[in-house]
Amino acid sequence: MWRCARTILIVLIALAWASPLYAQELRIGYVDMKEVLDNAPQVVAGRAKLDQEFRDRNDAIELDELRADSSEQRLAQGDLDDESRIRLERDLREMRRNISRRKEDLRDELSFRRTEEVQRLEGQINLAVQEIARRNGYDLIVSSPVIYASPTLDITDLILEQLEVEYAADQLELGNN
Repeated sequence: MWRCARTILIVLIALAWASPLYAQELRIGYVDMKEVLDNAPQVVAGRAKLDQEFRDRNDAIELDELRADSSEQRLAQGDLDDESRIRLERDLREMRRNISRRKEDLRDELSFRRTEEVQRLEGQINLAVQEIARRNGYDLIVSSPVIYASPTLDITDLILEQLEVEYAADQLELGNN
C-alpha cells in the first residue's frame, strides 16, 4: 500500500515540476509524523493513561527484582549451609525466570496497547491534517518518512496546534458531561 502511495506521490511531484506554470500554483506541505506522535496532546494523554494502567504490574516486578537482589546478596555472604544454599539458589533461579517472563509479557502487552492507542488517534490526526490543508490552501500534504523535505514545507507545528485545540475542546466537552 505504501509503495503504491509513494509511486503516486512521486508521479504527482514529477508532474508538478514538469509544468512550471502549474508548479508555481501547487502548494505542498510536509508533516513530521514522528514529532506529531511524540508531542500531540492526545498521544501524551494516552501515554499517561497507559502508564497508569501498567504501573501496578511494573511496580510488582520491580519489587520482585529487589527481593531477588536481596537473595543474591544473601548467597554472596557465603554463610549458608549446603542445603540452604542449594534451596536459595533454586528459588532464586525460579524467581529470575518468573521476573523475566513477567517483564516480557508486560513489554508485549504495553507495545500492543501503544499500537492500539496510535491507531485510535490516526483518524483524528488525519482529520487535523486535512483541516489544515483545506484552511491553508494546500494541494498536497506528505508525511514522514520522506527522503527530504525543505523546512519551508514543514507544517508539523500547525498540525500540533490544531490537535491541541481539538484536545482542549474534547476536555471541555468531557468536563461538561
